[in-house]
Amino acid sequence: MQGHPKIIALLNDLLAEELSAADQYFVHAEMYKDWGLNKLFARIDHEREDELEHARTLIARILFLGGKPNVAKRVPIVIGDDVPSMLKSDLDVEYRVAAALKDVIAVCEQERDYITREQLMVLLEETENDHAHWLEQQIKLIDLVGLANYQQSQMAGDISAS
Repeated sequence: MQGHPKIIALLNDLLAEELSAADQYFVHAEMYKDWGLNKLFARIDHEREDELEHARTLIARILFLGGKPNVAKRVPIVIGDDVPSMLKSDLDVEYRVAAALKDVIAVCEQERDYITREQLMVLLEETENDHAHWLEQQIKLIDLVGLANYQQSQMAGDISAS
């Protein structure tokens, strides 16, 4: 099926966002692991996997619409220096991706591509209700219990098998 060129281009822009988010999560997860913050490592590594699943969904749709996925394109990532800055930069990514998803969903509606719209709605729900919400909770927890207590709570768990 031949999709609308504008939608294919926008899906490739979203793909760059998702792959960049996965890159950022990958570095942050490894930093958490290095610091012994095993719970944060596990969660952020899971988020990385989610971003790669989003990328897989976008690649499949781009191919279905007759486009060529651009997996080389990236947007700048921000690697934090400490836990709060890392969580904040990850949250900024989720906000940016959510805004981009809403923009592309609107174009899909204009172009009457309702299947792509529905697929993007699933990604938007996960981005807002899972990824962004969890990051917002972590930032609030740091404010509530203090950074030292928060970080101590993230040390439990064994990741030696991973």
